[in-house]
Amino acid sequence: MSQDWVLRGERVVTDTGVRPAAVVVRDGKVAALIGPKDVPAGLPVTDVGQKVVMPGVVDSHAHINEPGRTEWEGFETATRAAAAGGITTVVDMPLNSIPATTSREALAQKAAAAERHCAIDYGFWGGVIPGNSGELDAMIDAGVAGFKCFLIQSGVDEFPHVTREDLEHAMPILARRGVPLIVHAELTASEKPPEGDTRTYQSYLASRPRKWEDDAIHMMVELCRKHRGPVHIVHLSSSDALGEIASAKKEGLPFTVETCPHYLTFDAEHIPDGATWFKCAPPIRESENREKLWAGLARGDIDMVVSDHSPCTPALKHLEHGDFGRAWGGIASLQFSLPAVWTGMRERGQGLEQLVRWMCHAPARLTGLTGVKGSLTPGADADLLVFDPEASFTPDASGVLHRHKLTPYAGRALVGVVEHTWVRGQKVHTRGEPPPSPTGRWIRRPSTARRVE
Repeated sequence: MSQDWVLRGERVVTDTGVRPAAVVVRDGKVAALIGPKDVPAGLPVTDVGQKVVMPGVVDSHAHINEPGRTEWEGFETATRAAAAGGITTVVDMPLNSIPATTSREALAQKAAAAERHCAIDYGFWGGVIPGNSGELDAMIDAGVAGFKCFLIQSGVDEFPHVTREDLEHAMPILARRGVPLIVHAELTASEKPPEGDTRTYQSYLASRPRKWEDDAIHMMVELCRKHRGPVHIVHLSSSDALGEIASAKKEGLPFTVETCPHYLTFDAEHIPDGATWFKCAPPIRESENREKLWAGLARGDIDMVVSDHSPCTPALKHLEHGDFGRAWGGIASLQFSLPAVWTGMRERGQGLEQLVRWMCHAPARLTGLTGVKGSLTPGADADLLVFDPEASFTPDASGVLHRHKLTPYAGRALVGVVEHTWVRGQKVHTRGEPPPSPTGRWIRRPSTARRVE
């Protein structure tokens, strides 16, 4: 057993507010949350003063791409970057790896690739594709967090999109088991590539209109109402869908929504021609749309903010041509999602409690890990951050820990620096120091959050 120790500060983000407190860590768990002067004699204390102590971020949406496309990212590089960005649990998407995680056997291959290579704790989403309904129960038994599907082409052949008929077969199984279906919500009768000068961002934006998202969300509300199982919309970009989302929540449907740091940070008006490292799907939209997403978060229409880290090799971004039609869509962001969101929150007068609600509590709830991850509640894993919310920095290539250095956050001033990160009471990141050996574990969706030790 490890020795008990204490992390103490003047600004500790607890479930009941930000206050002076001390976190007692015992055997990798939060043993107690006590007053700063109530520390038992003899325990070693790390006192961070006015720096913020908060739970580690839970990122329920990242594409790590291993096995099969490890040259795009990989577990070692992704989780090292995540630890530096304050993320202590990451849940890996089922596509862009080969094989895609659409069967129990493929899940076993993914788990084997991750084992002993992760700096932080991790989980896996399974995938719903046409014809794999017979695999879903086995993947749930194995501990996946839930299931991802696409309503439009995913971009890779290994993960075909589903139709409404496919979902009518899959959703009763998921509803019976109480696990969420998470949905890439774009729906169209026919996809068309960007037209005109495809070096312009406006050509790409026009090729994926808001209506695609709005129509897909309308269909998923109907299916959620019919099957009564949890449905979660990933990477919401269209603010036009917020009214229907609010109505679904008011109705009491188990319907949740996320957005991403890039939709809250960037806007279409300021993306230069040829800057294909900004391409993602759905696209980054106009500034007025961005502000409406912020308002949706504040109202509770949007539940959480997660990275949608989706990197690729620089060659797939076609930098030499700057062609938005040919470039792979995805943004590298694991390391910078927490400071990017905090930067926007400070500008809008929002505080640390909301930050923890959106980036820690809500993703933990989605993945079945409430009381285990994303909280300083006694009994939870001691996943802790020391965060300086006033310090600023400007990312550059030399400091990027993702496998590839290409990210739209490079050169953009951000506020909020992660100084230390612990997972289950073990230090996994200290700013400016080499990372320790990987100690991350697979955290399965439970009833009891069983772990593979």
